[in-house]
Amino acid sequence: MTEDTEISLARPAVVNIRAAKRRDLPELNEMIALLAAHHGDAAGMTPEKLERDLFSDSPWIQALVADTGEELIGYAILVPLYRAQEGKRGLDLHHLFVRDGHRGHGIGQHLVNRARDQARARGCDFLSVSAATGNFAAHRFYEHMDFISRPVTGMRFLQALA
Repeated sequence: MTEDTEISLARPAVVNIRAAKRRDLPELNEMIALLAAHHGDAAGMTPEKLERDLFSDSPWIQALVADTGEELIGYAILVPLYRAQEGKRGLDLHHLFVRDGHRGHGIGQHLVNRARDQARARGCDFLSVSAATGNFAAHRFYEHMDFISRPVTGMRFLQALA
């Protein structure tokens, strides 16, 4: 004789992928610092800089957040790109981040899908993303999301403006 066991499965949290709002600035800033630390970088971002770049009269970036209703568990930052020789507009998926404990559940895929939607809505021809040379997990993730790897050619130069 077998005994039936009733298993109570908690309903998974509903995650809303939406545009960032001013109230998200502290959590968004925290996640940017976590991503910087993950890559061994120091974060120079502040909520004030984020507010300037997201909500000024002339926003510089667009941010999407993954919101559980209780906390933000991920984000994507989009920055405009342009290929003048082709007359094509694009968005660069500048940052993609999902908090520890929430990775592997499709949150990153949902953020990328919403980024694609935003790019299409803005009349873009392409969505671009980069990943560090040795970040093979990111390479596989982006290839799984139908991104095509392209070699980086040439040098990029930078000049600080005082």
